[in-house]
Amino acid sequence: MSGQHQITEQPSGNPLSRTSTLIQEKPLTPTSSHAETQKHLEAPRQSSFLIQLQDIRHAIRMPMAEFFGVALLIIFGAGSACQVVLSTNPNVASSDRGSFLSINLGWAIGIAMGAWVSGGISGGHINPAITIAMATYRGFPWRRVPSYIFAQVLGGVVGAALVYANYIHAIDIFEGGRHVRTQATASLFATYALPYMTQVSCFFSEFLATAVLSMMVLALTDNRNGAPTNGLLPFALFVLFIGLGASLGMETAYALNPARDFGPRLFLAMSGYGKALFNYRSQYWLWAPIIAPVLGAQAGGLLYDTFLYDGDNSPIKWRRASSQECQLAEVV
Repeated sequence: MSGQHQITEQPSGNPLSRTSTLIQEKPLTPTSSHAETQKHLEAPRQSSFLIQLQDIRHAIRMPMAEFFGVALLIIFGAGSACQVVLSTNPNVASSDRGSFLSINLGWAIGIAMGAWVSGGISGGHINPAITIAMATYRGFPWRRVPSYIFAQVLGGVVGAALVYANYIHAIDIFEGGRHVRTQATASLFATYALPYMTQVSCFFSEFLATAVLSMMVLALTDNRNGAPTNGLLPFALFVLFIGLGASLGMETAYALNPARDFGPRLFLAMSGYGKALFNYRSQYWLWAPIIAPVLGAQAGGLLYDTFLYDGDNSPIKWRRASSQECQLAEVV
């Protein structure tokens, strides 16, 4: 019938014979349509591989931001310390290359650059003590704390390794040989207290400085308290660290950051500095640059939230009800 498809019945028979006929009629060489079909089948495989890479990148993006932030902190900070101290040897440099202020500037620039690199991605903690304080007082997810701290410590290891590789010949000259390693150069990377400092004084110095740091970080990120814009926050941290170094930095070299000390100390242990790194002053590495900053950051956060903070995302809530809320409460 014209205008309609003509339907013809297919002969019934053994399905196997029909299958064999189809197999025989199948071309031995792929046609263009067959090649296109293969491309379409292979495309999802490639896309799924790229998707997996993107998923991995997304999963590690925030910890990697912390990693690079701490690495930059160590490169600028420990690098400035190496330049200032090693240049005092006339066989290393013809004249001194800086002072204690130079070291303070190096660490301050390091914290600013690290915050700029990581701030918009991970929050720019670059400090385990700050990460824990943010989890306690600002709702930062506790499940992310371990990955952040691991990345921060690893960044400290890598940052110290890069600075050490850059200054290894100057360190050899300063120490008197490739296989001579003492506290004189270990202190360029890890923190050590002055000889007259007691154990309690060392702990208190780190506790106090980190409490101030934590309080200022919470203030600088408090939108109800004149917080700077995101672009100016690293500059504010730069000024803060210059002040901390100038006022509280002499006695213990102001670690204020467990990753800033423990990461480089781990690298030094792998570089031949020996057990003295951890035996110094009855495990000074644990209670002064790790425990004291963590507790100090908690204390600073507690003080700020108890007396100054007026937001809703703190476990310490002192926000006064608005007049509208009071009227609603009276009606109810």
